[in-house]
Amino acid sequence: MSDNKKFPEVERCCRCVLPITWETVHYDEEGVCNICRNWEEKYHDVDWVQRRKDLDVICKDAKADAKARGNKYDCILPFSGGKDSTYTLYYVIKELGLRPLVVSFDHGFYRPRTLDNRIKTFRTLGVDVLSFTPNWKVVQKLMLESLIRKGDFCWHCHAGVFVYPMQEAVRQNIPLVIWGEGGGEYEAYFRFQQLEETDEWKFNRRIIMGMRAEDMAGFIDVDLEELNPFIYPEKSELERVGVKSLPLGNFVPWNVQENVEIIERELDWKKDNMESVYKEPTYEKIECQFEGVRDYIKFLKRGFSRMTHLTTLDIRHGRMTREEAMGHIREHEWRKPRSLEVFLEYIDTTEEEFNKIVAKHLIKPAPVINPLDIPYGEKLWDQDLWYREKK
Repeated sequence: MSDNKKFPEVERCCRCVLPITWETVHYDEEGVCNICRNWEEKYHDVDWVQRRKDLDVICKDAKADAKARGNKYDCILPFSGGKDSTYTLYYVIKELGLRPLVVSFDHGFYRPRTLDNRIKTFRTLGVDVLSFTPNWKVVQKLMLESLIRKGDFCWHCHAGVFVYPMQEAVRQNIPLVIWGEGGGEYEAYFRFQQLEETDEWKFNRRIIMGMRAEDMAGFIDVDLEELNPFIYPEKSELERVGVKSLPLGNFVPWNVQENVEIIERELDWKKDNMESVYKEPTYEKIECQFEGVRDYIKFLKRGFSRMTHLTTLDIRHGRMTREEAMGHIREHEWRKPRSLEVFLEYIDTTEEEFNKIVAKHLIKPAPVINPLDIPYGEKLWDQDLWYREKK
């Protein structure tokens, strides 16, 4: 249990637990956040029956278009092996009857159980897969530079996960790209009433934090061609192919827990342990070695971590009360991840320097947290199996 005297107190939504430091959040006169209000639209204002009919039309057109172009594939499906991309792949094949080309950007931090999940999913569903892994030496530089400039080391992952499928859509002449959940599930860039597209605006505004590959090439002193995997296709190329990139969650009500139950049953998909959340296996962000480090940085910057995110969803689905959520938050967010040791090796930085960098990115009105006050959590079962820079 955390030390309540040290645990950061931040203003939170009176209905869920989203704090004032959550990106895009604001509260109305009743103290309810705009994300909660957006969820009211999800259940009361969106005609999901019509949305599914609209999706059927899109799929029918995609099949006809693929035939006309002589393509083997009806769509591109970006894939990590996490819960959302796995469910999306399952749904696209089993419910929509599409023939996807699975496209996977390997960020370098896949965990053993995720790799097993990927293999089982690919073989059970019977799909072709393209996978790309960027230059590790370049990735190391990008991680440190992104951490220094934005307090977020994941630039290469954010950019690559979105760019690689779009590049392949152009290369393979496949116009339809289908992602997973929509942005309205977690933030207010989009409302459920809008038909969000995963386009260049979304890429520049939300994904790469305002730093283009051209900028990063100058920051880390590498040739721009080294960063080609992170350069979004030219608008003229996308228009030539007619690329349409959209989330499945635009057309199908997204319920993560129900989705996970389906892929567990149908694909033998396995949960895993993760830092900064419950001790028992979970389905959330298990595909990345350093999700615990990312959550820890968020905690230092914004005064909350992933447990806030998870319990917020549980509250909205009626699986947990707000009081229960706050109890879990206080118990589980006050932890330093053991994976931080490996992460610091990867970027060749000391913990002292890491703390100084993160402190520069404090999001007010989050309180200042002293990292030295935070105890270590438990080591993940597979951490000793990870690649190490220093033997």
